[in-house]
Amino acid sequence: MPAISFQSVSKTYQSSRGAAGSAVKALDHVSFDIEQGEFFGLLGPNGAGKTSLISVLAGLSRATSGRVLVHGSDVVADYALTRRQLGVVPQELVFDPFFTVREALRIQSGYFGIKRNDDWIDELLASLGLADKAQANMRQLSGGMKRRVLVAQALVHKPPVIVLDEPTAGVDVELRQTLWQFIAKLNRQGSTVLLTTHYLEEAEALCSRIAMLKQGRMVALASTSDLLQSASSNVLRFKIDRELPAALANQARVTGRIVQFPAHNALEIENYLAAVRQAGLVAEDFEIRKADLEDVFLEVMSGKVAGAVVPAEVSA
Repeated sequence: MPAISFQSVSKTYQSSRGAAGSAVKALDHVSFDIEQGEFFGLLGPNGAGKTSLISVLAGLSRATSGRVLVHGSDVVADYALTRRQLGVVPQELVFDPFFTVREALRIQSGYFGIKRNDDWIDELLASLGLADKAQANMRQLSGGMKRRVLVAQALVHKPPVIVLDEPTAGVDVELRQTLWQFIAKLNRQGSTVLLTTHYLEEAEALCSRIAMLKQGRMVALASTSDLLQSASSNVLRFKIDRELPAALANQARVTGRIVQFPAHNALEIENYLAAVRQAGLVAEDFEIRKADLEDVFLEVMSGKVAGAVVPAEVSA
């Protein structure tokens, strides 16, 4: 039995702008299963439908059509049961400013009928670097510390399924490392993890399987290794001292001084470097590397992806 099963899930919102009665389809017949114990990644650009799908899963929004099951139970018909099995970390920083960290965790435990679980709360505080903040008021915490508390609140009832919606957005490297060490430990102990993130290196390192959404539709579903093998090229990477000409920039991925070109063979590499020299630019620290998940993601979003990566029901 899958830990989570999305069965032809669609979600339509009525638009407040434009013609009366116009609608926006956030999800369009999305179907896939997440197996128990998986570390699963859900990727897509802003507006692709990731948060809408998680909202339907968590019972915060109701699907226009389709079903979502958690360990075989319907999230609508068996809401109380499925909610106990989910620990959801939202994107937004939502907190009660009138309680300390420990009080907030005790109150969250009470929502699930759990009492006298201070040993587990202590473990959460220690594992998430919050032990010295246990008696601090929530409003006194930094944004990164508040996000750690959100993670602790999601885990306080020991849910078998953990849902992380952009958990490391805007937080420091220390929190990212602390969080992933703890979540990876829970995953090894049997917890199922569903992760959405814009940090694709995190998804590549952590997730065994990945689905990609674009404009509410699933456009790829495969193991991380199969996705990486589907990349159509290697990558030529180097630094430059000035801006690339438009004709070259249109073929490249540019981040500050770093330029990356898809490179299928040695001739392409020579042509790129020659074009850079002809433009009067100096290439430094160049290297040729294998494509990473960000390269694959960009190929999928642009439609340049091997057909085997896309499930039959998606490509039909």
